[in-house]
Amino acid sequence: MNSSLKKCIESICDPITGLSYESQVELTDNKVTFRFPFVGLETQLKQSLSTCFNNTEFSLDSTIKTHKSKKGIKPLKGVKNIIAVASGKGGVGKSTITVMLAKSLQKLGAKVAILDADIYGPSMPKMLGDYGKPGSPDNKSFTPVDANGIASMSLGYMIDEESPAIWRGSMITRALMQMVEETRWSEVDYLLIDLPPGTGDIQLTMVQKIPVTATIIVTTPQDISMIDAQKAFKMFEKVEIPVLGIIENMSVFQCPNCQHESHIFGQGAADKMLKKFDTHLLGHLPLNIKIRQEMDDGKPENLWGINTEIATQGMAIALKTAQLLAKLPININLNNLELKLHNI
Repeated sequence: MNSSLKKCIESICDPITGLSYESQVELTDNKVTFRFPFVGLETQLKQSLSTCFNNTEFSLDSTIKTHKSKKGIKPLKGVKNIIAVASGKGGVGKSTITVMLAKSLQKLGAKVAILDADIYGPSMPKMLGDYGKPGSPDNKSFTPVDANGIASMSLGYMIDEESPAIWRGSMITRALMQMVEETRWSEVDYLLIDLPPGTGDIQLTMVQKIPVTATIIVTTPQDISMIDAQKAFKMFEKVEIPVLGIIENMSVFQCPNCQHESHIFGQGAADKMLKKFDTHLLGHLPLNIKIRQEMDDGKPENLWGINTEIATQGMAIALKTAQLLAKLPININLNNLELKLHNI
C-alpha cells in the first residue's frame, strides 16, 4: 500500500515548478514529508496529491535534509546545505538574486544565511539594511548579523563603505576562510554564498575547502554575459559540484508608467545554455525600477516578503531551487546523527 502510494506521489508534478516529487518525499502512514519548505503553499500541494489518496485524510510536513558535498571536505557546523550563487561576469545582479533567494526561502519557512564572498565589492550590508555589525563574544569567532531573520556575514560589516580592499589573492583566501569557519552559524537550512564574478582564487578556494552542496548560475539575456556564464558552468562541472540551474536576470524591461515590456538586453541567453548543458531554467526576473530602489534602500522585504507579482516570481524560483536540491543524494551519516539527537 505504502509503496504504491509513494510511487503515485512521486509521479505528481508540482503545480508551481512543474517538477515531479520523485526523490523529494517520505511517507509515514498518511503523513507526507517533503524535503523542501512550502509555507503558504499547503493548499496547492494538498490539491496536487489528492488523486493519490482517494478522499482519505492526510497531512503534510517538511524536513530539510543535509545533502552530500565533495568527499574529504569537513561539514560546516550549524549548516545543512551550502548553495553558491555564481556568474562569469560582473554586473548581472548576482547579489540581488542572492538576497531574493534568501528572502523567498525564508518566506517558504526555511532558516537561511548569506555569506558575502565578494571581498572586493561586498554588497550585503547595503542590500539587507542596517542591522549593526557582527559580534565576537570570545574574540576568536563571529556571530553573524541578524538582518531581519537572515544571518549575514560580510567583510563589508568590518570596513568602511568607501574603503577599498587592496589585497592580494592569499589575503582574500584567508579572509574568506575566516568568515566561513569562524562564524557561529546556527541551524541553517541553506547558506547562500554570494561569489564574486569569474573563476579565480575565491572560486577555487571555495570548491577545494568549503563543503558546497550545489551552485546556481546567474546571467542576463546578452550573449556576452552568456559566454562568461558558460565558463562558470564548466568550472563547476569540472570540479564536480552540481549546478541546480540558471536564473536569467534583467530578462525584460518593464516601463513603470505604461508597463510596456522591452527586451533591451536581447533574448534567449538562458535558452541557449539549456540546449548546451544538461540543466534547468530556474526562472526569469525583470529589469524593474522597484527592485533597484528597494535594494538600494536596504529593504528587500518590500520586494520579496509581500504578495506581489515580483515576489511570486521570486518564490517560484526559490521553490524550484529547493526542490532540485532535495533531489540530490542526502548525507545519511549526518541526517542519522540529527535523528539520534532529536530522540534523546
